[in-house]
Amino acid sequence: MSAATQIYIVGTGITPLGKQPEKSVRQLSAIAVSKALADAGLADAASVEAAWFANTRQALLEGQNGVRGEVALRSSGIAGIPVTNVENACASGSTGLLNAVAYLKAGFGEVALVVGAEKMFFPENRQGMFAAFKGSTDVQQFDQQLEQLLALAEATPIPADVEPAAERSVFMDIYAAFARHHMASFGTTQRQIAAVAAKNHHHSTLNPDAQYRFDMTIEEVLADKPVSWPFTRAMCAPISDGAGALVLCTASALHRFDAKRAVPVAACALTSASPRAVDDFENHLGRRAALKAYEQAGVGPTDMSLAEVHDATAFAEILQIENLGFAARGEGGRLTEEGATRLGGRIPVNPSGGLLSKGHPIGATGVIQIHELVTQLRGQAGTRQVPDARWAIAENGGGFLGFEEAATVVTILGGR
Repeated sequence: MSAATQIYIVGTGITPLGKQPEKSVRQLSAIAVSKALADAGLADAASVEAAWFANTRQALLEGQNGVRGEVALRSSGIAGIPVTNVENACASGSTGLLNAVAYLKAGFGEVALVVGAEKMFFPENRQGMFAAFKGSTDVQQFDQQLEQLLALAEATPIPADVEPAAERSVFMDIYAAFARHHMASFGTTQRQIAAVAAKNHHHSTLNPDAQYRFDMTIEEVLADKPVSWPFTRAMCAPISDGAGALVLCTASALHRFDAKRAVPVAACALTSASPRAVDDFENHLGRRAALKAYEQAGVGPTDMSLAEVHDATAFAEILQIENLGFAARGEGGRLTEEGATRLGGRIPVNPSGGLLSKGHPIGATGVIQIHELVTQLRGQAGTRQVPDARWAIAENGGGFLGFEEAATVVTILGGR
């Protein structure tokens, strides 16, 4: 990327993550925006020329069907400028980032704001909470697609004494089918999947904004309540409320900010599902997005200092580190079990605690992943800091369509 078109992240902020029934989407957004503006050294939002707002749940659970960003951001002083609302399932936040980067590179403005905010916890409407997940699939062909996915898993039977959780997201069944297919294809074990969860639970003890801040051993993960085999509760991301915000600028506007704290956006690549064969892993949309991002940035997997990946389940991390090229196909579980993806390992993955333990407020997740990368590249991650971090990558997937996620964004930061 030429210096003339280089885009920088100059401000970032997130809320603590967790079940926060007392806070609205508007309040969560305001907290994150205030933190991001302050981090950028801005007293208010007057410098922001355009904003992107990512959310997936408000229409169904709160009735805010349209103009969500215009409503949520108004109390933060965002008014009169272009506001774009983004919905791309769990990849909404990173899709907003991609669009803001494109807007700035096109010369439409010099300073932009990206916000992701989500309220998922509605204790008075638990049925609606879980029903909302189905909307990120093809609802007209849902039964047919689920039947196809479950057929993939038949080669790895469910133990007879395991009962699934009565209350669960349908995505846990979908991910479980993919996990069982991977187990049959490559020999991935339930213990290796549990090793991902144990690692990320440990990492989250070092993150003051994480939803869960307690250690779990592999044995404790395996002994937790079953959800959808091979997953136990500790292998599944929780219901989360939270928000994140990013301030971006062009090279021409960088003089207005502290350039020493600015983090370059080296690549941002979005892909969508394709009608591939289930065993054609090289055409998995996560792999295609990774290759596009590496090409944009002019770097490869061995250049990365750390990664944040979309571990909505512990198995998803195994699949995505293979897609990102950190492990050969089928070797992601072994790499994790050997400790290569822990802090202090060859390639730390999800030092934030990941979605599994840090939390997963769906529309905000992609923005919150980028917040962690920026924090690490600035050397400000405290006890979870990856030493000498120079390049960082995030993979953020959303929805399901066919044999893979419906959308995936891979973002690479660094290289200054």
